[in-house]
Amino acid sequence: MNKPGLSESLSYVGVGFRLMRKPGLRRFVWMPLAINVMVFGVMGWGIYAWATTWMASWSLFASFGDWWIVNAFATLLRWLFGAVLLFSMAFFFTLLANLIAAPFNGLLAERVEAYLVGNTSQAAPSWQTLVRSMPRLMGSEIAKLAYLIACLVPLFILHFIPLINIVAPALLFLFGAWMFTLEYMDYPMGNHGALFRDVRRQMRQYRGAAYGFGCAVAFLSSIPVVNLFVMPIAVAGATALYVDHIRDDPARSRHSKLGKT
Repeated sequence: MNKPGLSESLSYVGVGFRLMRKPGLRRFVWMPLAINVMVFGVMGWGIYAWATTWMASWSLFASFGDWWIVNAFATLLRWLFGAVLLFSMAFFFTLLANLIAAPFNGLLAERVEAYLVGNTSQAAPSWQTLVRSMPRLMGSEIAKLAYLIACLVPLFILHFIPLINIVAPALLFLFGAWMFTLEYMDYPMGNHGALFRDVRRQMRQYRGAAYGFGCAVAFLSSIPVVNLFVMPIAVAGATALYVDHIRDDPARSRHSKLGKT
């Protein structure tokens, strides 16, 4: 099976958008969508407003006078810090939303996969099945959080090291792309018994696809309003990417083309 390239994996965000509008899948989208809107809507806008006000009140360079180069540098730092803050909040809000919505995201991934492989006769899981899946899903979300914190700490430290801090935001974005891919690929792969460490190991073999899909999700997650709708789109897109290129049975990959029409 050919591994997808960067540009091909980028397109799976669009595939996810088309899939979540399919009549047989729409009813499984509403709960993840509502949870994402709640988390980003209530918390995101509050922190964004606070951060905007706080950065506008910075007086770090006031003692240097009204030199244009100092003002330009201060403005650049404000924008840089704002971008890092906004992107970091996208991380944490996404993890929080996924922690709450994990059972529903797993269910959405299961139904999308069944749709893509043509298994329309598969019955929808009962509430008992959903409840039984929660310990595994919660454990997976906690593992993601621990992995995120372990990687973010050194990345934030890099922002305070001269010269290196010039490339630190780019490294943060690339890590974000990687993390978003792990986050959403965990749902279809977890439905087949994979643990978070298994997802990491598998996606290292598909780094091009991981960074392509993850960059698209990371970019959309950092855009206010748009980020409210990213979670179900990313779950559906990641599931399609999994069915097309990562599942062991290559004969089933042709069915995911349904999501591209």
